[in-house]
Amino acid sequence: MLDSQKPSTAPLALVASRAATPILVPIRSLGVGHRERIAAHLLALDPRDRYLRFGYNAADRNIREYVDSLNFSKDDIFGIYNRKLELIAMAHLAYSVNPQFKSCAEFGVSVRPTARGRGYGARLFDRATMHASNEGVELLFVHALSENTAMLKIARKAGATVERDGSEAEAFLRLPPATLDSRVTEMVAEQIAQTDYQFKTQAKNFWDLLSGLQSVRQSVKDARHKSAA
Repeated sequence: MLDSQKPSTAPLALVASRAATPILVPIRSLGVGHRERIAAHLLALDPRDRYLRFGYNAADRNIREYVDSLNFSKDDIFGIYNRKLELIAMAHLAYSVNPQFKSCAEFGVSVRPTARGRGYGARLFDRATMHASNEGVELLFVHALSENTAMLKIARKAGATVERDGSEAEAFLRLPPATLDSRVTEMVAEQIAQTDYQFKTQAKNFWDLLSGLQSVRQSVKDARHKSAA
């Protein structure tokens, strides 16, 4: 069964919300230093979410093997952090290792249940397609279970063609060539995301320090009360 839709002409700029009031969602590229947070994100998924993300009932060891195998120099990983520096959504853009299909890539995404309904999956898809286009990718694939309606809806909305084969589905989207605008847009989006991450890191460190000082003060106060008694 084939489903197709005319590709959207909406710009991918800054991965802004498609709601009436645009909301900027900083999406940053992830490196080796984020491996443990990626693991924490995926391990926090419930069995149903793991099944939809990986296509099988992934156990903790399977997720660990997947995270350990991530090659940050070959593929691209994107993520959305909350104020607690928890990775609440992430996407994996895997490039083909076959020289005959070097202009192809595959997209995978996961979002924590507590962060659902905010369009993070679609925004990560937009960010990944923009980057893939800038990297010379011509065809983007999404392999998903047919019951993963959320992912297939995102692909269709972007203009992808979806082919169903029983319990599985394959979506493919032809990407436009890179332009000066797409390259500048991605550069600005990444800079905003990096700045946002640094701000969140500084804020978290400050509140952790403040919490530690309050704990020490409370301990000193309790000790004084015991001594006075």
